[in-house]
Amino acid sequence: MSGGHDRSDSDVQTGHDGLRLAARRVYAIILRHLYVLRRSWPRILELTYWPTVQMILWGFVTMFFVQNSSWVAQATGVLISAVLLWDVLFRSNLGVSLSFMEEMWARNLGQLFVSPLRPIELAIALTVMSFIRALISVTPAALLALPLFDVWVFGLGLPLAAFFFNLIIFGWSIGLIVSALVLRLGLGAESLAWVAIFAMAPLSGIYYPIASLPAWLQPIAWALPSSSVFEGMRSVLFGHGFRFDLLASALALNAVYLAVAIAIFLFTIRVARERGLLLQQGE
Repeated sequence: MSGGHDRSDSDVQTGHDGLRLAARRVYAIILRHLYVLRRSWPRILELTYWPTVQMILWGFVTMFFVQNSSWVAQATGVLISAVLLWDVLFRSNLGVSLSFMEEMWARNLGQLFVSPLRPIELAIALTVMSFIRALISVTPAALLALPLFDVWVFGLGLPLAAFFFNLIIFGWSIGLIVSALVLRLGLGAESLAWVAIFAMAPLSGIYYPIASLPAWLQPIAWALPSSSVFEGMRSVLFGHGFRFDLLASALALNAVYLAVAIAIFLFTIRVARERGLLLQQGE
């Protein structure tokens, strides 16, 4: 009988040891990720960022609709057109930043820059790839909007081309800056590709006029080319005509942003070459 009790106690002890060791292993994995999170401010930013941006964006949308309930009924196709143009900006940014990060994921940057490829040529290739990706992603959605919602966004005509190319260029600027940050900070900062572009959404007036923003936010919003584009889109759809002043504002801002983005991108690549970061592409 005593031998049976000994075996039972031994089994219980072994079970307790197994549970304790399992708990330690689980704790080790949790601790590993907590250390990664603690030393990566982009990850912490991402955790707090998305709920905040969603709250701000849809808060402004709700306030505007409550105060202007007749606006929706009068604006046939405005919201769908806004969604499609927003996706142009979104895809343009991702087309640059994701194409660049794919080279980092493949650990191919070192090989690229021992070839005759120049940094400015890489920037041009990324922007062209972005344009192709944006066309592929947005065109089917624009075509489906007609049978599903009776909205023909191509009916905007030449103004649509102006809106499209201004958003494409602004997306390039954001994408090049994000690519530079990811190269400098490592792949742990890859979420900036989404964080940066969605930071523009509440200030761009995608679904509501800039005038509906708080007064202190409006000058910041007008400093973005996207704000002029979406205001111009609403002007055309409401029958107020094409506003060349908004087009000129968007073009001027885009010229500044693109020049700054290219300068930052080229400077970061030069620093990365000097410090050997092209071969150290971890997190």
